[in-house]
Amino acid sequence: MNAAIEQAGLALREMREADLATVMMVERAAYPHPWSEGVMRDCLRAGYDCRVGEFDGRPVAHAVVSVAVGECHVLNITVHPDCQRRGFGRALLRALVERARAKGAQTAFLEVRASNTAARALYEAEGFCEIGRRRGYYPAANGREDALVLARELGGMHGALAGD
Repeated sequence: MNAAIEQAGLALREMREADLATVMMVERAAYPHPWSEGVMRDCLRAGYDCRVGEFDGRPVAHAVVSVAVGECHVLNITVHPDCQRRGFGRALLRALVERARAKGAQTAFLEVRASNTAARALYEAEGFCEIGRRRGYYPAANGREDALVLARELGGMHGALAGD
């Protein structure tokens, strides 16, 4: 098991279709514009790396990553609001990046809402750098919101995560 996951006290396991109702409760609690159950189901069926994080035997987080052609795309990392600020998001990110690296990914990409300062700080602390902007990418209360596109090299010593 990944050291970051162990340190955070999370149990990380593969997401299954039977988890979707619980995963969607966490998704809806965390976001004003959550993914749909259909999108989550499509990710499972497409073979993406879909994980559930459990704390005290209860699902409190989930993540979805696509790995192909030497790249990984972090599509979703969600932690229930009652469990945020405990290191669960960082632990999930580190575990998924480690899994992607083991599958041959050399670069990781993700999008984050421009207004999500907590997530941006986490990604920056984990070595992600802004490489672009997608205008009007996310739905927002007053129309649309930009996404920042972030990337991080994974290969070699320079791409290694602290503590890996």
